[in-house]
Amino acid sequence: MKKIAAKKSVALKWSACSDTGKVRQNNEDSFLGLRFDSREVQRLGKIGEASIEKMDFTFAVSDGMGGALAGEYASQIAVEKITTLLPRAFGQAAVGLEAGFTDVLTELFAQVHRALAYLGSCYEECAGMQTTLSLTWFTPGWMYFAHLGDTRLYHLPAAADEIKQLTHDDTHVGWLFRNGQINEREARTHPRRHLLQKALGGTNQFVEPQVGAVGYEAGDTFLLCTDGLTDGLYNHHLVDILRASKRNENLAQQLVTESLKLSGRDNTTALVVQVR
Repeated sequence: MKKIAAKKSVALKWSACSDTGKVRQNNEDSFLGLRFDSREVQRLGKIGEASIEKMDFTFAVSDGMGGALAGEYASQIAVEKITTLLPRAFGQAAVGLEAGFTDVLTELFAQVHRALAYLGSCYEECAGMQTTLSLTWFTPGWMYFAHLGDTRLYHLPAAADEIKQLTHDDTHVGWLFRNGQINEREARTHPRRHLLQKALGGTNQFVEPQVGAVGYEAGDTFLLCTDGLTDGLYNHHLVDILRASKRNENLAQQLVTESLKLSGRDNTTALVVQVR
């Protein structure tokens, strides 16, 4: 995929939405949008659009787990850590970006993991807290990502009719699906589909996030979401909504609304980023 020339004017348009759903009493999902460089960090609202020429962007979604409110705390702590750790670690247009992003994002996940594990060991109300995390980092021409758990990152290229899941679900069911042993429908209805093999926090000693990079073009769309969204929507539903709603200012809201109509059994979160 072509890399956008830095001289072109490129903007990102984003929207985010999170809903408790029809069954749960509290929302253990969290999301984050940041605009930053080596000197300044700006938190983004749920809907917006801005140029990417002078500052980098990061967007993230997490889904917490744990007793009482521990899951809610875990997801919030994860996204708050990103606010300080990523801008501090790597400013916009830093030297060696393409070679160094793997180390930066891997260390970021390790620090989030250590913070959650420490709190879980110190406070009874935080015991067992864990969270998933999917994170994107946009620089001119490239999107870097890191992931752990079963939250997801999708890429819908401008000229494509199919949406691609960039992240791997860290579940046995996800492994079966990736290796062609079950289809999408079977994966969605499998009784063990929500049993995670990896997460941040808890008693896990080490974390090994999936890390990658994608070159993007104008017209591309990226979607971060929790498993509550895809519990209600198949991949073709995602494409239909994203393609048919180009003028909608809040695509994330529409995705969540449609998912709740068909499911709503879990907290449901979507964060859409469009390249303009």
